[in-house]
Amino acid sequence: MVKQKKNSKLDLFRKDYPWLYAVMVRAIKTMAQTAVATIGSAALLSEVNIGVVVSASVLAGGLSLLTSLAGIPEAER
Repeated sequence: MVKQKKNSKLDLFRKDYPWLYAVMVRAIKTMAQTAVATIGSAALLSEVNIGVVVSASVLAGGLSLLTSLAGIPEAER
C-alpha cells in the first residue's frame, strides 16, 4: 500500500500561484539580508536600534516587491 503525501497549504499555494510565491520568497530573503546587514553595521557603531533595523528591512522588502513587478526569473509562466 502506497501512502499519499498530504499537500500542505504552502505546497498548494506554490503550485497555484508560482509567480506570487517566488515574489514573496524573494522579498522575505531580501528583508532578512537587510536586517543582518543593518544589525552588523550598527554593531560596529556599538548601538543597534531595532526601529532602524525593522524600518530598513520593511523598505527593502517593499522595494523587492516593486522590482519583481518588472519580472522575476525564478517563476516560469
